[in-house]
This record gives sequence, C-alpha cells and structure tokens, in this order.
Amino acid sequence: MASKITPRATDYSQWYIDIVLEAQLADYSPVKGCMVIRPRGYALWEKMRDILDRKFKETGHSNAYFPLLIPESFMKKEAEHVEGFAPECAVVTIGGNEPLEEPYVIRPTSETIIWSMYKKWIQSYRDLPILINQWANVLRWEKRTRLFLRTTEFLWQEGHTAHETKEEALEEALKMLMVYKSFVEEYMAVPVITGLKTQSEKFAGAVNTYTIEAMMQDGKALQAGTSHDLGQNFAKAFDVTYQTREGKLEHVWATSWGMTTRLIGALVMVHSDDKGLVLPPKLAPTELAIVPIYKNENKAAVLEFARQVRDDLKDRFAIDLYDDDQSSPGFKFAQTELLGVPLRLEIGQKEIEKGELVLARRDTGAKTGVPKTALADTVKSQLEEIQNNLFHRALAFRKEHTREVKDYETLLALMNGDGGFADAGWCGDAACEKKIKADTKASIRVLPLGREDGRHATCVVCGKKAHSDAIIARAY
Repeated sequence: MASKITPRATDYSQWYIDIVLEAQLADYSPVKGCMVIRPRGYALWEKMRDILDRKFKETGHSNAYFPLLIPESFMKKEAEHVEGFAPECAVVTIGGNEPLEEPYVIRPTSETIIWSMYKKWIQSYRDLPILINQWANVLRWEKRTRLFLRTTEFLWQEGHTAHETKEEALEEALKMLMVYKSFVEEYMAVPVITGLKTQSEKFAGAVNTYTIEAMMQDGKALQAGTSHDLGQNFAKAFDVTYQTREGKLEHVWATSWGMTTRLIGALVMVHSDDKGLVLPPKLAPTELAIVPIYKNENKAAVLEFARQVRDDLKDRFAIDLYDDDQSSPGFKFAQTELLGVPLRLEIGQKEIEKGELVLARRDTGAKTGVPKTALADTVKSQLEEIQNNLFHRALAFRKEHTREVKDYETLLALMNGDGGFADAGWCGDAACEKKIKADTKASIRVLPLGREDGRHATCVVCGKKAHSDAIIARAY
C-alpha cells in the first residue's frame, strides 16, 4: 500500500519505481534491461493502442507487419541512420547452430526494411501515397534503463509513409504530430508543447523531427511522441523512385512517426501521488470500484444491494466489485487508491437506509452523497470532471514551473537549482546548444511551433540575435 511507496519529496525516482511495482504495472525481467508488463499495465497499453489505432485509421492509414530481423547491410545504407543506431543494435550471427551468411540486426526501428519493400511496391505516382502503420516490439541496447521510460525492449507503433511531394510529406508529418497531441491531451490529460527538435536532437536519418514534450512532476521533460520528415533520404538510400505525372523519375518523399509504452511512465509521473496511481478516466481499466461495508448480520443484504448496483451500471462503466472477505473496507479503500481507480462507491447498511450512497474521487479525495436513482448520471459527470481536472492541474503545474529566461546566469541557476522549463531565445548555433548541455545537463527540448515571430530577441547563451524560441530542460 502507500506505506510501501517512497514519498515524492524524499526520492522522486524511487517513488516512481515503487508505484510501477506496487500498482502491478510491470516487473523486472531476468533479461537485463527488459521488463515484464503485467496485466494491469498491459490493460493501459491496450486502451492507448486501441484509441490510437482508431485515430490512425480515421486519417487513412492501414496496419501491416514487417520482420523483426533486418539484414545488417540494410542498416548501413543510410549513413546518418546507421551512425545514430549502431551503439544500440543487437546483432544475430548464428542461426540453427550455423553462422549466418549475413548478420541480422534485431529491429531498433523499421525504416530500412520497410523501404526495401517500398522499392518493390512503388513504380508510379499512382502507387502513392503509401500510408502504413506497424504495431511491434523493438530492441535498443540501452545501458541505463528504467521501467517503461527506457528499456532494452519496448512496445510501440511506427508509421511509415511515402509521398509524391515534399509538401505532402511535411503535411503528413505535422498531421500525425497533431494526432499525437490530441491523444495525449484529450485521453492522457497531459498538456504538451509541440515543436521542432534541433538538428543534434533529431531522429537519425531525418531532415527534421517534430516532437511533443510534457513536463513531469519533478520538472523534467519527457518526449511523448515524435514525427519525422525524412525528406528523400531513405528513398535515395534504397533507390525508391516513381514515375511522375510528367513522365520523369523522381525519388519519393517520406515520413515516419512513433509512440511507445513510455507513455505509461508519463501517466504515472504526471498525475500520481504518494498514495499510488492516479489515472485519467478515459484510460483507466476500472472506472468505478464498488466497496461494500458490512458486518456478519447484514452481509447478505449489503452484498445483494451492491451487486444490484453493479448490474445496473456495468453496461455504462468499467466496474470492479470488491466483495471478497479477505480484506477490511479500509484496506480495499487503500487498494483502489493504489491502483488509481478514478471513483470509489462506498455502500453500507447506513447508506442503504439513508438512500444515499457515497462516491469518493481519487483525484481530490472529495466525497459526495448520491441517491441511487441519480447514481449513473453522477458517475458520468464526475468522471468527466476528473478527466478535465487532471488536465488543468497538470497544465497549471507546467505554467508554474516554466520561467522566461533572458540571460545565461539565470538559466544556470534554474537548471542547477529547482529545474523546470526555461523559455528562452536561441541563436541557432550548435556551439551554444552544446554549452547548455555541458554546463547544466539540460538540453533544448523543443523549438515551439506557432512562435515563429519569437518572444525572445536574443540568445540566452551568447546574446546574439535569436533564431527561434527554445524550451530548455533536463529530460528523461
């Protein structure tokens, strides 16, 4: 229970791990750096996956599946790509007790094998666009891991699209960025800043990478999703050309975009507290927990009433009835809080006689007396209120911990002190970006979209004219 969870103020990192373990989201695997996603954690991923999958299909994308093993020669075709991923690759050299003619890389990402197939499938502008998404696992040989946030193997989706024109590909990359933003904000109740990654932070092999960045409760940033404008880089590497409408040959234009199980880690770190998980209702596997409170003499009547309430509501809400005899009501209350159930319904003999049941909110702890006849509508409205409250609470936290910074001394003090987001100007020079990293262990997380005119006139590092606004923070 909560006694097993380290308080955030004591050790935020350990608090996070305690919640993931105690709320039974995941556990450590015997394979170093990997995790086992437990049923409660996987139920969260399933809800995320199903919602995103629907959104992808609504925007015209179809699912496909490509091999886990990628010929090593494919990875070497795009120079920047292979350089970026080489340190993270695991390579298979033996199959069936015999050395392989060519080693295979266990996919860290699928651009190369997908583009080898696109070469077969694309001949003409009539074959374009190709809009494919893949749900899969990937493997990156991480040296420092943390459950959900960074593991050697993880689950994700990766979209890969091919287009006739540069403009069409850019439109696709930005469209999918907005799909991610709407999902994270509407369903996860996590506010994000959308924008461009710097060239040093972009995806290996991309022309530009677009990102959504969220703030965790310790003030650090977490990259919650990325969308990449690949230009013609992979098309040229795999010689994927198409006949244009004018009869000429041209390399196609491409994008890729992805989200991972690290979003479960984001849910934990943005909303949860020292009692355990706090989950937004739109993603919570259980929306309402019913806890009967009884003694031996009224047990049958209270349980019958509680089961009737469950049956009345089960078609509208995801419900768990805590009707076992193994634990006290107080223990069950604490269990619903640990698991992040948005609403708890308390039903005892007193509540039945009074005709007013008790609803307790996980986000605020507030309790409300509700007549049984109004229960369904009240549960619905309170779930909506909790969803909205979590988003606005997280947004208020981000605003409170974001500071406009005009000079380098203030940036140093902020990053080496309480942290949070620094909203500053940047000249565009990689030397200034490197200096920030060296001096503060922070990085430029995002160059915000919609601020092309800029709030900042000068670079926070060198004082020269600012090329763009920048959000600077330490990150996961």
